[in-house]
Amino acid sequence: MKKLNVTITLEMSVPDDWALTETSEGTQVLALPHGQFLDLTVEPLFTDNPEAIWASTDDEGELHTVLDMVDSEEVNYAFVTP
Repeated sequence: MKKLNVTITLEMSVPDDWALTETSEGTQVLALPHGQFLDLTVEPLFTDNPEAIWASTDDEGELHTVLDMVDSEEVNYAFVTP
């Protein structure tokens, strides 16, 4: 097997009432209103035609095959203030 490094950087405009929090393992997640939490992570999308619509798979085995290839993942969150 060969290694593939994928770096994903998102810049988002989010509501002022979103906040950062940590899980008991020290992983950062976003705290949303109404007791909800959000963690952004890789989600494999598939298609039969690269010019068509991309979607997640309904095949759990196919999804886990791709996710099992991930050796490590790092997500960092930071609010930018002017």
